[in-house]
Amino acid sequence: MKRLLYCMTLALLLTACYTTEENYKAAYDKAKERTRENMGGTIYDMSQAERVRATEIINGDSVRLLRSYFNVVDDKYENTKKFGVVVAEFDQILNARSYRDRLKQNEGFQSYVVYTNREKKYCVVAQAYDEKEPAALFIRNIKQRMKMKVLVPRPYILQRL
Repeated sequence: MKRLLYCMTLALLLTACYTTEENYKAAYDKAKERTRENMGGTIYDMSQAERVRATEIINGDSVRLLRSYFNVVDDKYENTKKFGVVVAEFDQILNARSYRDRLKQNEGFQSYVVYTNREKKYCVVAQAYDEKEPAALFIRNIKQRMKMKVLVPRPYILQRL
């Protein structure tokens, strides 16, 4: 009887204490709303709008162009080009490296990871160019060029300062 009670308690604990994607999403949404409340709704909305606002017309397309200093992760700064197309942003370097490795392996891109001083994020650059026009063309045709999912709402060009 004592053994049965012990097994039932253990089974209850094991089934009740697992995390799901819904739990993570609910916690993320709650934290995001808390951040919005702490900053004040209008200030938060203005800061988010500022991130999207930095657009430039290149070859007739409206492209987001972010000028920033950044640190190159796992490579040399001299090996980077001036304009990089960012397709993912992460808070953790492990996730950025994993996505970069999949881009290199599955897509064949010369991808690299940078840490932006302005955004405080690890950004994965899919392709980099010396001029901004080819980078804008890459963004325009990104759905044809990439089979993997782009993890930013809107891919953008990161210009090295």
